[in-house]
Amino acid sequence: MQSTDLNVLLVRHGETQWSLDGRHTSISDIGLTQNGIDQAKMLNGALANKKFDLVASSPLRRAQDTYLNSGLKDECETWDELIEWRYGDYEGVTTQEIHSHNPEWNIFDHGAPGGESPVEITERADSIIEKIYDSNCSSICLFSHGHILRVLAGRWIQEPVQIGKHLVLSTCSISELGFERTLPAITLWNNTNHLRN
Repeated sequence: MQSTDLNVLLVRHGETQWSLDGRHTSISDIGLTQNGIDQAKMLNGALANKKFDLVASSPLRRAQDTYLNSGLKDECETWDELIEWRYGDYEGVTTQEIHSHNPEWNIFDHGAPGGESPVEITERADSIIEKIYDSNCSSICLFSHGHILRVLAGRWIQEPVQIGKHLVLSTCSISELGFERTLPAITLWNNTNHLRN
């Protein structure tokens, strides 16, 4: 069984033009806005005194650039599993546009046509958790994206993917997964205090 001393910090990437516009962004390699770069630099205050056994990032530029501007000195691995939920036909499309022809749609219940289903994203999140446990590290920091991190948090506490629709996650927010006694727990969620300084 995994040590209950394990803590996993989750950092959503900083603002991009598409996140600002509400466009679903998965495999499109969109860079950070200037505000997104500034947000990432503000992570330095929150992360300055932390030392991680393992740091990993999605391969996409917005996550990598958030890490590079965060001030962390730890070497960063690239994990393909941390890429955003693949939106398929909904790539670059806003929820409002989708709802104009499919008003009941949400990603957590329905997945994305031509992209990943809830079953597939669940399997990917579970593989990340397995990779975390297999690392035998006690302090981990992951830089990734909004929807996959919401799924990951839900799966960490052994809930179905649909729990993610109740977990709001802001750009450049910090969250943490750990344990309450012996039970997997979300110990911090959507902290943006560092962005107010």
